[in-house]
Amino acid sequence: MKHAILWTCMFASFVANAETTIDPASIYSSHCAACHGADRLGGMGPALLPESLERLRPDDLLDVLRNGRPATQMQGFSKELGDATIKQMATWLRSAPAATPRWEQADIEASRIVYHAPGTLPARPVFSADPSNLFLVVEAGTHHVSVLDGDKLEPIHRFTTRFALHGGPKFSSDGRYVYMASRDGWVSKYDLWNLKLVAEVRAGMNTRNLAVSEDGEWVMVGNTLPQTLVLLRASDLSLQRIYPVTGAGGKSSRVSAVYDAAPRGSFIVALRDIPEVWEIPYIGKKTFEPRVIELTDVLDDFFFDQPYRHILGASRTATGQVIDLDAGRKVADLALTGMPHLGSGITWKRNGREVMASPNLKQGAISVIDMQSWKTVATIPTNGPGFFLRSHEATPYAWTDAMMSPKRDTLQVIDKQTLAIVGNVTPSPGRTAAHVEFTRDGRYALVSLMEADGAIVVYDARTLKEIKRLPMDKPIGKYNVFNKTTRSSGTSH
Repeated sequence: MKHAILWTCMFASFVANAETTIDPASIYSSHCAACHGADRLGGMGPALLPESLERLRPDDLLDVLRNGRPATQMQGFSKELGDATIKQMATWLRSAPAATPRWEQADIEASRIVYHAPGTLPARPVFSADPSNLFLVVEAGTHHVSVLDGDKLEPIHRFTTRFALHGGPKFSSDGRYVYMASRDGWVSKYDLWNLKLVAEVRAGMNTRNLAVSEDGEWVMVGNTLPQTLVLLRASDLSLQRIYPVTGAGGKSSRVSAVYDAAPRGSFIVALRDIPEVWEIPYIGKKTFEPRVIELTDVLDDFFFDQPYRHILGASRTATGQVIDLDAGRKVADLALTGMPHLGSGITWKRNGREVMASPNLKQGAISVIDMQSWKTVATIPTNGPGFFLRSHEATPYAWTDAMMSPKRDTLQVIDKQTLAIVGNVTPSPGRTAAHVEFTRDGRYALVSLMEADGAIVVYDARTLKEIKRLPMDKPIGKYNVFNKTTRSSGTSH
């Protein structure tokens, strides 16, 4: 009996020592490389780099390693690897590789896939729904997009996407094509009229977002790894130019965001590590040379006024500033606190003056800013820190969430004239509700129930009564073609 006890203790000690001295690279090579690539840059599965995993909570990463991902080929390893090993693997995956990953011209060009050459698909919709009142619903649970008929409020199609779309889909000005970027750098072009994938290319290893030019000719992709901007031809996603994102002193930077400034015929780029904004024209001589505007602080995100002359931006330290793009300089400071999410701001007319309102990622407050004086004219207390604020020209209300707070299940409805909270909606108690988008006419508000067995919950925008629910798999966002292509003041652009 004593020998048995001694052997049991020795075996347990051996297992414990083995798990504390694991070689993560060897385990990765044996269990992960076939799907995620020997260099962790992705393959059949997504990239597994620190930048790719930064928005995945530690417990969620451990859960995936232990139990896999439902409805995917990602298996769990709880039976093959001990828990201590899995925890060490999670730490290793969040550490940078020994060699800096590279993704250059040859890599981009080799990755491009053209499924349908330009001009080979019919120039008419294959469905009877109004193509300008379609919604795209990004379902993050199993990486799909559902296409909704905005009049009947019913799905008409569903297709698979690359892993973890990010930055919001962007539409061509006629609404026919939608361009989507994944976190690990894949850019996909989809023909909404024919419901077919047209082309794909991997523009980087970790991508912030993309923008599509108003003339429909160009796509600009902003990367955080490598630290580049990538210009693609919209027709077939062929590579046109790579911009190293470096400042005057040679310092490199990640891209905070890139947007199309349609009335200006240019792309506007904010940099996360250098206090600069770049304007890259795509009309005229088409030299695509950046015009650099130096700032006093970096911009983590920004918002355009409706004429697209000014941008309102803020850093993570809440330093807010107004940049006049015509003058090429900062013209005002913004009195902001917490972490305003200006990229999700909206505008409207109040008492004859244009105002802009922004949610806050750290504070339960909506800041309302006068667009002439640049002063904060009101601060509206809310249930907690929120991510999205949405409205529509045809509704007197603005809707905000509190998705970073204990009251993440409830949206508040704000009267845009009195700035008072006039209503609340709770689609499902205890479950995250956020990201409102309106139908083309503003009659209905669609809310995302952001859960694995979630839904799009449709409300009457006037009475706040629930109309119907459409089951969805973690619908993190929805995007109306008309509202986006007409640059509605009630939604982000």
